[in-house]
Amino acid sequence: MPTEITEIDVAEARRRLESGARLFDVREQGEWDDVHAPEATLVPMSELVARWKEIDGGDEPAIIICHSGGRSARVVAALEQSGVPAVNLTGGMVAWEQSGAPVVRPDAQGEPRHEH
Repeated sequence: MPTEITEIDVAEARRRLESGARLFDVREQGEWDDVHAPEATLVPMSELVARWKEIDGGDEPAIIICHSGGRSARVVAALEQSGVPAVNLTGGMVAWEQSGAPVVRPDAQGEPRHEH
């Protein structure tokens, strides 16, 4: 029987982050380098088997984000089955950027710069 996962939107994710929850990005390094949320920690899905114990949301479930929500939903299901409380950020980085939430993306020299 598949695990039921909890999904939250960007507004709820940002509220939870302000309350101390942690955001984990499960995209790969190249995607992260292109754009990511400033408060996120990169734990690529390809490294999840070795690194899943790094995912800890603190007092709240860990918030998991990917590009559009598909990979992160699979990661949330796996974490929940392993006893790690986690929620999926619906729409992933696509929704995060569309909402106007802050992002970090490289400038012309490849240095990270924050955008709002």
